[in-house]
Amino acid sequence: MQQFPSIKLAIPTRVAAPFDHADWVFELKHDGFRALAQISDGRCDLISRKNNTYKSFAPVREALAGLRLRDAVLDGEIVSLDDEGRSQFNQLLRRRGEPVFYAFDLLWLNGEDLRHLPLIRRKERLRRLIDRNKCASLMFAQHIEAKGTALFNQVLKWDMEGIICKRKRSEYSATAGWLKVLNPGYTQRDNRQEMFTKFRGPRVKNAQAALLEGA
Repeated sequence: MQQFPSIKLAIPTRVAAPFDHADWVFELKHDGFRALAQISDGRCDLISRKNNTYKSFAPVREALAGLRLRDAVLDGEIVSLDDEGRSQFNQLLRRRGEPVFYAFDLLWLNGEDLRHLPLIRRKERLRRLIDRNKCASLMFAQHIEAKGTALFNQVLKWDMEGIICKRKRSEYSATAGWLKVLNPGYTQRDNRQEMFTKFRGPRVKNAQAALLEGA
């Protein structure tokens, strides 16, 4: 399998309020598990935020492994969506429905490290890759430019988790300066700790650990 470079994830910093700016793009923040999809030689590994390999989500891994490419690294979120396209964390946790990989960045493709390219160019290449493959388990993170406040107001109406804000000409790095604005009234956040507690056991500390172990 291709030996990919060590990649430190770009982690969004929380800010209190949405904003508008011509130099920024804004995406929906879906509620799931962050992962890097590392694809090479007909295999896909999903790597967690803490650099562990998920043992669950076999259908997603198998679908991404079949993409028409030599090798690639995609940054995204493993999510389960309802009929209206809203993420359902409880369904994902309990493995109900069919999870998909919500891809918002392309860091490597066919032997080329893309992290130095501006975000907007990486997203263009990601969209072409996804359009070309037509994979039901792979979803492109669409964005709008400049109008973060309008998108956030829609998020409040749709009861979604929030938005992510990114400079459209930024390179990819741990210090890329991504921001997140969370919906304070997001109903799926209620009782989240209690939900995790149900997955506790002698070997499993929380829900994400259970999924990493394939429990």
